[in-house]
Amino acid sequence: MELKPGYKQTEVGVIPEDWEVRTLQDLCKEEITYGIVQCGPHVPGGIPYIRVSDMDGPILDKEKMLCTSAEIASQFRRSEVRLGDIVYALRGRLGDVRAITPELEGANLTQGTARISPALCVHSPYLLWALRNPNVVLRACAESKGTTFMEITLSDLRKIKIAVPSRSEQLKISSTLSDIDDHLMTLDLELTKKRNIKRAAMQELLTGKRRLPGFEGEWELKRLGEHVKFLRNGVNSRAELHLEGSIKYLHYGDIHASADSFLSPQHLPCLSGAKAARLDRLRNGDLIFADASEDIAGVSKSVEILGACKSEVVSGLHTIAARFDKAVLADGFKGFLQYVPSFYAHLRRLAAGTKVYATNRAHILSAEVRLPPVAEQKAIASVLIDMSNEQ
Repeated sequence: MELKPGYKQTEVGVIPEDWEVRTLQDLCKEEITYGIVQCGPHVPGGIPYIRVSDMDGPILDKEKMLCTSAEIASQFRRSEVRLGDIVYALRGRLGDVRAITPELEGANLTQGTARISPALCVHSPYLLWALRNPNVVLRACAESKGTTFMEITLSDLRKIKIAVPSRSEQLKISSTLSDIDDHLMTLDLELTKKRNIKRAAMQELLTGKRRLPGFEGEWELKRLGEHVKFLRNGVNSRAELHLEGSIKYLHYGDIHASADSFLSPQHLPCLSGAKAARLDRLRNGDLIFADASEDIAGVSKSVEILGACKSEVVSGLHTIAARFDKAVLADGFKGFLQYVPSFYAHLRRLAAGTKVYATNRAHILSAEVRLPPVAEQKAIASVLIDMSNEQ
């Protein structure tokens, strides 16, 4: 392939002609090293040390770290970290790197983390971003060993190749990426805040702890089995489905993959007419449960069908399709049934299995839920849907 003018082919790929390729160790002022082998019991007020698990958040949090004694730490001064240093996860999460902040000056590491001390020829934030480069991470993974979890040796880490521009370009690149990262973090915090507000609103509105204006009176306890009809579903695998066709097929995996309480079938795969002949067609407002989950949190996961009038839709493998009396459960509200504490607690209590948790029709039939009148259900659903649309 012909290269664009001003670029060259190197062992790390195509890069500008004025960039260099250096080993990671060449870009460090001191030898890359790991930390304390045996940290001993936690010593309150001692010397904090950084583990791979301390790298879960976007920044290192000193308050959450364990501490070792000054005596043990003094034997590992080679791995004592300073401002500008970078911590690299040697195990499990290759490519996970964090910058050392002022409050962590003098902290140490464990055997699962390595200290990278950038030399004057490289801007520390640039090297941080370079180590996060997917191509660099892939090269680290290629050098890793292990079966239970990946691990890279110091020797192999030191040989990792990094593309390096001039220092002025490093500064511009790292500044741009940091600005983008800050913006994304701000957006993420805003989304998290909105999700927490919505979750709190759900808990209050779906339990009657908070009532919307104009509604009062006691909620009624309803046994769901007295107000539901179950629909015939298919047992077809993904291999039997097609991209095109007139009959949409809802698989339990589509339910687990949905980030919403509602599902429009337009993007679902299709089942042939012959295989769908004996299956019930879904209507708007039908509630479809996944009958199996790999974790307890997925028990009660369901979606309410929207947009079914535009095409034929059937429910498929590992699903439970329920059609509730609309005078008891309103359209738009059913999708939130999975978040009603008494309902999901009931299903999780009855869920059978160890590696996979199973829900069946009898579990749903036996559930008793305290519900508001249909008009209030619709008002609650409208508020929660509006909150979801704002995210």
